[in-house]
Formats: sequence, structure tokens, C-alpha cells
Amino acid sequence: MLSYPATIPLSSRTLNHLASRIRRHRNQQRSRWRRLDPGRQALLALAHLRNGDTYTRLAAGFDIGVATAWRYVREAVDLLATAAEDLAAAMRRIRTLAYAILDGTLIPIDRVANQRPYYSGKHKRHGVNVQVIADPAGRLIWASPALPGSCHDLSAARAHGIIGTLGSADVMTFADKGYQGAGGSVRTPFKRHRRRPKLSRRQKAVNTAHARIRACGERAIATLKGWKVLTKLRCCPRRATAIVQAILVLHHVETSRYAG
Repeated sequence: MLSYPATIPLSSRTLNHLASRIRRHRNQQRSRWRRLDPGRQALLALAHLRNGDTYTRLAAGFDIGVATAWRYVREAVDLLATAAEDLAAAMRRIRTLAYAILDGTLIPIDRVANQRPYYSGKHKRHGVNVQVIADPAGRLIWASPALPGSCHDLSAARAHGIIGTLGSADVMTFADKGYQGAGGSVRTPFKRHRRRPKLSRRQKAVNTAHARIRACGERAIATLKGWKVLTKLRCCPRRATAIVQAILVLHHVETSRYAG
């Protein structure tokens, strides 16, 4: 089998952060000898999350078994996911923003036995729905737990309590037409309907300005999907939440803007 050197577009700060968590966990568990030390296990997990390397490739590259690679990655993801902030904690930062941007995205998955709840009629594919909150510059602040892809964006936002929390904090929030009817502090563009077949010039101008603001939110989604493992999840959909939360923690450590 041929091999070649590869890079991971992350800083050593992120690697050291994950390695220290793994080391602390091993000390608490009084774990015995492992095939990989904490630093190598952290590198293994980052290669999977950031570069999307499969377990087979990782096992060959790190000279371990496929089951061992799977177990090491799962352990690292779970350790990171436990450190992820919930919406209440993220609101401490969101309240300080001039406004927030709310958007939803579909993370593709493989077909599963019970595939009906995961099929998105909008995207015409199977996946999980994740809600993303960004700041005015398009920086990723928070990502929600994953819901089945058939869930509408507005329903998902309400299920996570995003609409009510943003409304009670009186945070001006810009969202797309999928959030029509959210109310509160959520602002959506004007939409044509039977009683309003055409938009006025003023309404079109408002929609244009609204789209310019909301376009920055696409940067946050692109940041999230820059982690190649989210290109298409090839695991149980119930693992999607842990993976997204782990990536959110690593992203905040990497940018260090919101790291605690």
C-alpha cells in the first residue's frame, strides 16, 4: 500500500486542546496502556473531522486496527461534545451583538432503515437539520443539535427554543423566508401571496437590503461544512449532534474569539 504525507488546516492550539482533554480523561479513568498516546489520538480524530479521512485510511496511516480507529475517534468526539455550550450559554454573547443571523442547513447522510423522517423534500435528499446562529460578520457562534431532515427550519428553531430565547432577549435576528411567522424579534423578507401578488418598490428594496445582511450567515454555514466529515455523514444519524457539537468546540478553540 502506498502512503504520502498530508496536512490538516488547523493550528497546534487545537491539537493541544484536544490532547489535554484526552489525557485528563485517561487519568480519570486510570486507563492502561493504549496503542496511541493522547497527542496521536487527537491527531487521528482531527484528521477524521477536518479532512474527512475514513477509518480504513486512518487505521492504515496510524498502524492500528479499523475498530481501534473508530473507538478512538468516537471517544474524542464524545469528550468534545460534553464541553459544547447550550443556547443559554451562547446567549451571553449573542445579547451583545448588534443583530444576529439565523439560518438552517441540511447535512447529508447515508440512507438508513427508517429513512422517511430524514428525507428533506426541499433538498430532495436524506439528511439532518442543523440551525446556525452567526454574528453580523458571518462568524459562527452556535449550532443546534441535529433533527431529522424532514423538519422545517421554523419548526426546528421552535423545537430548540431559538425563537423564544431570541425574542425574550430582544435580539434583532435576520432570517430567510423559511422563518415566516416566527414573530418576535425575527425579521424575514416580504413574501408574495394571494392577497399580495406583487411586491412594491419599497418592499423589493427592503428584501434586497435584507438579503445582503443575511448573506453573511452563509459564511457560518460554510465554516461548519469546512469540516469535511460533514460533507456526508456515514454513521448513525443519532451521532450527528455529538459530531456537530464537537466541531463547534474545536472551531471556537481554533478561532479563539469565543473560546472560554
